[in-house]
Amino acid sequence: MDEFLKENSIIVFENKKIRRVWYENQRYFSIVDVIEALTNSSIPRRYRSDLKIKLTHEWSQVYEKIVQLKLLSSDGKKYLTDCANTEHMFRIIQSIPSPKAEPFKRWLAKVWYQRIQEIENPELSQERMKELYEQKWYPKDWIDKRIRGIAIRQNLTDEWKERGITLKSDFAILTAEISKATFGMTPQEYKEYKWLNEKWKNLRDHMTDFELIFTMLGEKVTTEISQQEKPETFEKNKKVAWRWWKVAGVARKETEKELWKSVISSNNFLPNK
Repeated sequence: MDEFLKENSIIVFENKKIRRVWYENQRYFSIVDVIEALTNSSIPRRYRSDLKIKLTHEWSQVYEKIVQLKLLSSDGKKYLTDCANTEHMFRIIQSIPSPKAEPFKRWLAKVWYQRIQEIENPELSQERMKELYEQKWYPKDWIDKRIRGIAIRQNLTDEWKERGITLKSDFAILTAEISKATFGMTPQEYKEYKWLNEKWKNLRDHMTDFELIFTMLGEKVTTEISQQEKPETFEKNKKVAWRWWKVAGVARKETEKELWKSVISSNNFLPNK
């Protein structure tokens, strides 16, 4: 699944924002946000501390399942935040005396049911992504390329997992190799080139048509080579990712010669530019 879906996101319950994040193939929700939504407390973090003590004594199994994940705060920075997945969030809600508890559980169940539907029918997920991009005023032809790029990226990450790549840092290194071979910059360097700050961190959401096309080509070729050669170590996978330069270096430069301009752009889709 692409970063577009896995990155921190926000959903709304009765005008209260609930932060969520994708972690270990599950959705995790900010506990302090849920507490604020249910209690309207002006000090939800203190309420959260009291609840933690209660969970420690009464529901130790639930307490042990709480994890700290980095979520985006109102100041634009990320901080470690107590989070729980859907299953354990249901149990936490039972510990919060609130008339909103039952409506919230029904709402949470609906959110989860929609996710199950998307897993069983990926087309629903694609339609949801299209709607989200349309709401942000992206051009339709750009959206089509972006959605296709998500599928190609997923195929590549699945292939890397088949080759034994599991660490997030290793995925980042391999992705950087492809990016350097394709554009001469790592993703981080590319974001800086496009003037993207932490809040607007998803580089691909700010790529032009050509940039998306060459990104797709690089990842598709890398996937095909890996499937043929089946590299068994991280270093061999790294070499496969880097070998894309034989195709990318020529393809991009030849395209730029024909166009008389670079396909690498500092443009982005930031609002209020």
